Amino acid sequence: MAKKDPYAALRIKEFNIFLLVRFILVFGWSMQFIIIEWQVYTITKDPLSLGIIGLMEIIPAFTMALFAGHIVDQKEKRNLLALCIAAFSLISLGLFLLTWDIIVKDWATRTILYSIYGLVFFGGFLRSFFGPTIFSLVALIVPKKVYPNAATWNSSTWQMAGVLGPAFGGLFIGWIGVHWSLCIIFGLVLLSLIILLQIKRKPILNPKIGESVAQSLKEGVEFVFKTKAILGAMTLDMVAVLFGGAIALLPLFAQDILKVGSEGFGVLRAAPAVGAFLTMLVTAYIPISKNAGMKLLAAIFGFGVCIIVFGLSSIFWVSLLALFFSGMTDGVSMVIRQTILQIKTPDHMRGRVSSVNSMFVGSSNELGAFESGITAKYMGAVTAVVFGGTMTLITVVTTGLVSPSFRKLDLTKDIEAHENED
Repeated sequence: MAKKDPYAALRIKEFNIFLLVRFILVFGWSMQFIIIEWQVYTITKDPLSLGIIGLMEIIPAFTMALFAGHIVDQKEKRNLLALCIAAFSLISLGLFLLTWDIIVKDWATRTILYSIYGLVFFGGFLRSFFGPTIFSLVALIVPKKVYPNAATWNSSTWQMAGVLGPAFGGLFIGWIGVHWSLCIIFGLVLLSLIILLQIKRKPILNPKIGESVAQSLKEGVEFVFKTKAILGAMTLDMVAVLFGGAIALLPLFAQDILKVGSEGFGVLRAAPAVGAFLTMLVTAYIPISKNAGMKLLAAIFGFGVCIIVFGLSSIFWVSLLALFFSGMTDGVSMVIRQTILQIKTPDHMRGRVSSVNSMFVGSSNELGAFESGITAKYMGAVTAVVFGGTMTLITVVTTGLVSPSFRKLDLTKDIEAHENED
């Protein structure tokens, strides 16, 4: 059924509620992130400051990741996600207050900047819990036989929110300013919390409740490194995100190279997500599990090419198309990676495996932003982006040559096995 029905996961009521919650959260988070990027660069006019935003988030996200995975596997997932959302609302409220002239009119610019960095740091701590909790919760909402279909719609929702969040963020900066844009985000976060409570609490499937932290973390890390499909997918994506971090420099490109203002910035920021979302809609109808390894390698290679084109372009529509096609290739990559993780991970280890994934992939977003900021400052923005895209291409080719087992990866049999489960 799941193989033929492109809407199999959407026929589950709680999964639709989950998608709505995730859409609102990603919309708000991505909108908030680019607004803060814009505000920080406006204050400093220093590309390194954009890299520091990434560094402030990666430190807690990376260092807390494994411990967060242990906690997630030990706790009830719905309530844990609600707690994370409540804490996220405090960050949004804090950023709203830090951009209110009535409050900060007598503050030094450096004080405001460091306060923003502090809230971003707290956000990194929270993010180490968000990813594993969401990954574990969706597996408790849908049956195993529709995991691949659920992964497609879950990723599509994430990308659609990623389209609209940055686009509206850029537009709202021009329409109502940074301050009131952050007020809207605060309201959205509270709305997502209310909607989440419509999902029932879920059972804890971990048979080792109370297990020592050290043993729990050891088990999770060993599983990832023994499962070549998971390890290969994580490694490829980590390198692509780390060195293909052109997105982190978009405020600089929008203001200083392409000269398109906040509205153009929002459009550029949304372009990759538009491409990814359209690709994911197609994959709901045309499964890409067959020859998944080669498709993943080809997708990430295409992503690297698009990043190089973006870095070399000084024409708005060329840059826009390059980012759009980078999103299309990333969409293929994301669906394949999520399917690999969902299918290959046992229920009782989802939190820890997702945490290791966040260390490989999620943290590399911020580390990539920091790398882009450093290279842009000392090598120039164009050179930094081209260098990142080139490193992505080299990594893909190297992986394809040294890992024939990954090239031959095919998920068809794994999916059929899940579909045949009762």
